Amino acid sequence: MYGQTNCFVLPEGKYGLYEVKSGDFFVMSERAARNMAFQELMKEDTKYPCLATVTGQELIGKKLKAPLSSYEFVYALPLTTIKMNKGTGIVTSVPSDSPDDFAMLKDLQTKKGLREKYNVEEEWVVPFMPIPIIDVPELGNLCAPTLCEQFKVQSHKDEAKLKDAKAIAYQEGFYKGVMIVGEFAGRKVEEAKPLVKEYLIKEGMAINYYEPEGEVVSRSGDDCVVALKFQWLLAYGEEAWKKDVMDHVKSDKFGTYNPKT
Repeated sequence: MYGQTNCFVLPEGKYGLYEVKSGDFFVMSERAARNMAFQELMKEDTKYPCLATVTGQELIGKKLKAPLSSYEFVYALPLTTIKMNKGTGIVTSVPSDSPDDFAMLKDLQTKKGLREKYNVEEEWVVPFMPIPIIDVPELGNLCAPTLCEQFKVQSHKDEAKLKDAKAIAYQEGFYKGVMIVGEFAGRKVEEAKPLVKEYLIKEGMAINYYEPEGEVVSRSGDDCVVALKFQWLLAYGEEAWKKDVMDHVKSDKFGTYNPKT
C-alpha cells in the first residue's frame, strides 16, 4: 500500500459499478461482486445489481487516491496480464517490490508507442517513480528494479524472467524484508502485513473480502464462492461434544419418528 504509484486495469476487461452496504460504489469485475454478495457486503444479501458497465480502456487515465501512498494521487494504467476471474480485476501497483509492476511501469515511461497504443498520457506515468518502502538484505530498498536488472528483464513481456524475479522478490521481501516507512517502520514485513491490514480496515480504507484460491466448480457446474454462513466443522472424536450429544439422546427431549430409529 505504501508503495503505490498507480493502479492497473485490463484494457479489454469489462467492469461494473456496484453499490455496497456502506453506501459506497465499487468498480470491479462481476465475479468479485457475486462473491461479495454472499459475504454480507452488498445492500441486499446474495443480490448484486450492476448499475453501469465500463471497459478497462475507459478507466485508463482516471485520477485516483491510493491509500497510504506518499503520492497525493495516482492514475489507472493498462496491464494486459490481469485476470478478470481473480480478485476484483483492479490491481494495485507497487513497482518498488513487484517486478511485474516495475517492468510495466518502466515500459510505459520509456516507450512512446506503447503509451499511444493505450492512449496513456506521459504525465500519468513519467513522474511516478518507485517508492522505497521495504529494505531487503542484499537487494536493497528497491528490490524489484534490482532483480529486473539482475535477470536482464527487457520488457513486461519477459514472462519467464519476471516469474523468476517475482519468486525471489516475494519470498525475500516477506520473510527477510523490514519496513522503512509508515507507523510500522522497523518491523519485519511478516509482522507488519496483518497490522497494516487491520489499520486499513479500522480507518475505513479497506474491507475484508474472500474468494477461493483457484476455480472451484460444484457438481451442478456452478462456480463456487466463499459465503459467510453460520457453519462449522465438527470434530467427531471430541469427547465433550460426544457427551453432549449422548446426554441429549438419552433425555426426554430426544424424539424419534419411527420404531426402527
